[in-house]
Amino acid sequence: MKELNKIQTAIFLFGGILMAIGAGTTLLGWGSAPYIYALGALGFASMQMLQRYEGSNFTIRRLRRMQVLSDVLFLAAAVLMFANMGNVFGLSYITYIEYVFNKWVIVLLIAALLQLYSMHRIGNELDKEAKK
Repeated sequence: MKELNKIQTAIFLFGGILMAIGAGTTLLGWGSAPYIYALGALGFASMQMLQRYEGSNFTIRRLRRMQVLSDVLFLAAAVLMFANMGNVFGLSYITYIEYVFNKWVIVLLIAALLQLYSMHRIGNELDKEAKK
């Protein structure tokens, strides 16, 4: 995997911290929380997408695609957080409640599980590759 430099690593870590703060404070009803989460998600996802794998291991390539999918889902959760602030899509009240209201939590959970699984497996696969 391509290593990030010190500034990119700091953006990556700070983005993850902002995502956690934004998601937690959204649950508490703080109005600025979606902005904090979105800023963190942009930093986290963009720095993770900069990491590349130039090898030929199919498993690691598949896991990297899972990571990119989880990054897209993190960004989609940010959009849904903003949509949760009000009916910005102009949907009927029932449709809004069924398809938009608080659905960011589900998207965030799926993204976090994909991220956790792929990061753990990539670490194991890279260790196996290094031993060869």
